[in-house]
Amino acid sequence: MSLLTIILNILLPPLAVFLKHGLGTTFLISVLLTLFAWLPGVIHAFIVNN
Repeated sequence: MSLLTIILNILLPPLAVFLKHGLGTTFLISVLLTLFAWLPGVIHAFIVNN
């Protein structure tokens, strides 16, 4: 995982997931988790992008 990916995972989790996997269910889950609460979105982004 690059430094840019780690920074995006922390600051903008849906963007990091989008750049790695594109539009799809993974991106939508990331958006929903980030809107619900920021921390679950960050955790999901790290799991998906790892």
